[in-house]
Amino acid sequence: MTRAAMRDDTNPVSLGRERDERGSNALVPLLSVRKLRKNYRSGGGLLEVLRGVDFDLDQSGFVAIVGQSGSGKSTLLHLMGLLDEPDSGEVYLSGTRIDNLPAHHRDRLRNTDIGMVFQSYHLLPEFNALENVLAPLMVRYGVLEWMRRKTEARGRARALLERFGLGARLHHKPRQLSGGEMQRVAIARALVSQPRVLLADEPTGNLDEASGAEILDTICELNREDGLSIVLVTHDSAIARRADRIVRLAAGHVETI
Repeated sequence: MTRAAMRDDTNPVSLGRERDERGSNALVPLLSVRKLRKNYRSGGGLLEVLRGVDFDLDQSGFVAIVGQSGSGKSTLLHLMGLLDEPDSGEVYLSGTRIDNLPAHHRDRLRNTDIGMVFQSYHLLPEFNALENVLAPLMVRYGVLEWMRRKTEARGRARALLERFGLGARLHHKPRQLSGGEMQRVAIARALVSQPRVLLADEPTGNLDEASGAEILDTICELNREDGLSIVLVTHDSAIARRADRIVRLAAGHVETI
């Protein structure tokens, strides 16, 4: 069954071959930004982080974003993931602008279509691994709807954790897991809603070399075998080379490598 067929919600952005807002019937990028600008106040001055960035991610694409520290890599990812708002410019999902949607629509897209993984795992310490993975679905549904869907949701979460080698760790809390295990739980949590795109911000940054390699293999497998569209932010050129395409942020602009 395809990811689209398994989805169980009506979303603000539809699936498939899209007609974009300019009237074209061509197959448009899954995720794109146009003329994106973002500034921050710093020491009484204005710090220009992004200066008119254009970026496209095709369906089933895998793009790595690289650049020096402070170049705006994470800022760009947060804007694409609707965690922050641009000062100007536009963010599109399948040709539909999403950065200007009402807040509750943006919240819903983050819960259904956009999965995010961070350098810090952001797991809930009082929840075990299985409960952490289920958290996005528990947030999405009301009490009665959750009771109706709980069995299917638990099966989906369990299957993800087993796929990532955590079948014996379902009921362990974060303090009982290694860094690599916590990051695999975080990836499973990002995937449990069957998103259309995964945004990963330095997902191996807090891990030792062996654990980091395992996480990177997992991300590559999701793209190659599942066709999941991925944007990966990294400072490591060796990691970036695992992607299909590399773009570099420099002086607030994107350069394709």
